[in-house]
Amino acid sequence: MQGEGEAVSRSFQASRWAVLLAVAGLGGWLPAFAHSTAEGFQGGFVSGFTHPLDGWDHVAAMVAVGIWGAFLRQPAIWVLPIVFPVVMALGGALGVLGVPVPLIEPGIAASSMVIGLAILAAWRAPLGSAGLIVGLFAVFHGHAHGAELPHAANPVAYSIGFVISTGLLHLAGIAFGLVVDRPGGRIALRGAGGVIAALGVAFLFGLL
Repeated sequence: MQGEGEAVSRSFQASRWAVLLAVAGLGGWLPAFAHSTAEGFQGGFVSGFTHPLDGWDHVAAMVAVGIWGAFLRQPAIWVLPIVFPVVMALGGALGVLGVPVPLIEPGIAASSMVIGLAILAAWRAPLGSAGLIVGLFAVFHGHAHGAELPHAANPVAYSIGFVISTGLLHLAGIAFGLVVDRPGGRIALRGAGGVIAALGVAFLFGLL
């Protein structure tokens, strides 16, 4: 158990550096687009990056994905936080194109409820089932981001921004989820799942 925990910790450290390097590389890449609405590109990136942080419904669900992945251990600890941004980007494209998707707000609220309850119940779902659940909810989150694309913002930059921001929120959830191997860690995670599920109920009924 200790060896597995150390391996997960090393994987987390490596992933964190990879994300930081990706962000740094993106920062150097942005000026290359100066010939094509530089303000729109960079403004779109900033808008996309900050958009997931503007709503607690988004934050709760994305952190929950990271926690659930850590709870399910390898390979879910990395598969779920990869599935969510990838599918979310596709949902974002649907939103940008104006393709209707029903029940967006209820779907976003349900994501916190369902994933939170999965953590609370300590449900060790098969990887395929967990990936399907995460991917389904990612469509709702992505469509909401895409539909709220700021006027004159670059859609590509905006999408890159909200995908990176989402990945960082997942990493925050994973970091918290790694307490699962510590004394009382499972209880703490299940308690966090209960809080997230309760937030989902509050989001659904417009209490928050």
